[in-house]
Amino acid sequence: MTECALRLASSSRALSANLRISPTRFSPLRRSLPLTSASLIGKPLFCSHTHRTISVLSTKASMAETVTGKVQVFDSEEELAVSLAKYTADLSEKFCKERDAFTVVVSGGSLIKSLRKLVEPPYIDSIDWSKWHVFWVDERVVPKDHPDSNYLLAYDAFLSKIPIPAGHVYAINDALSAEGAADDYETCLKHLVKSNVVDISKESGFPRFDVMLLGMGPDGHVASLFPGHPLVHEKEKWVTFIKDSPKPPLDRITFTFPVINSSANIALVVAGAGKADVVHQSLGDSKSSDLLPVQMVSPEGELVWFLDKAAASKL
Repeated sequence: MTECALRLASSSRALSANLRISPTRFSPLRRSLPLTSASLIGKPLFCSHTHRTISVLSTKASMAETVTGKVQVFDSEEELAVSLAKYTADLSEKFCKERDAFTVVVSGGSLIKSLRKLVEPPYIDSIDWSKWHVFWVDERVVPKDHPDSNYLLAYDAFLSKIPIPAGHVYAINDALSAEGAADDYETCLKHLVKSNVVDISKESGFPRFDVMLLGMGPDGHVASLFPGHPLVHEKEKWVTFIKDSPKPPLDRITFTFPVINSSANIALVVAGAGKADVVHQSLGDSKSSDLLPVQMVSPEGELVWFLDKAAASKL
């Protein structure tokens, strides 16, 4: 186990005691912190629902190049969740065979709810959860039992329901300042790259995660990279911090775009009519000259948008 995983596992045990958590089906995690790479041997699930697929072009931030993204529109969020589970399980199986590990980055918000099908048959039993390594693309600098914690959200809805090793879940050190927590998380990632848990991009030199499962805010923000904020232009750091978030809480850490865009796969998961205007601005024929953070998502690998009908209603 890596040094940072040991620290996280130790913190997890202390947190579990403080939270007085009742036993779950898989008790070893116990609201602990580790997330790294995972291998899933998922049996393909035949999806009988219908959806439409649209090819779109997304402009790569500050570059003239374009990359092709795939847009899938589903009749309901329920059908979206079914397809997202199969997508994730298929990638897990692929990377577990290739790397003997699966590195998964998640965001907070409604994305976690959309992962719910992974904890149901067939995936709960067919995925090799022992090879999953889970990370957060951003986190609020609050205690892990705080209602604003992305860790707590993921634990309650997802992590507590799967048999993932506690040492494979990487949460921030919430005892540090925002700047300290960002530096600490980046140091941990560099250690995991050296130990070959996390891959490295030969193209960019930044960590290359197997998949990032990301949501999008109603203002077009991704991670804690907000429209008009100077952090969207950070090009050197792997993980940085923000102390003036437009959305509370103010103090956060976040992956930077060079890390996000070095990913092998990114799924952008957007549901609900409240985000239809931003989806239209990002993918439709909007004439807006302002580039939203979500439009700056342009991975080395494949980008897939998962939209329900409400979110895509203005395309």
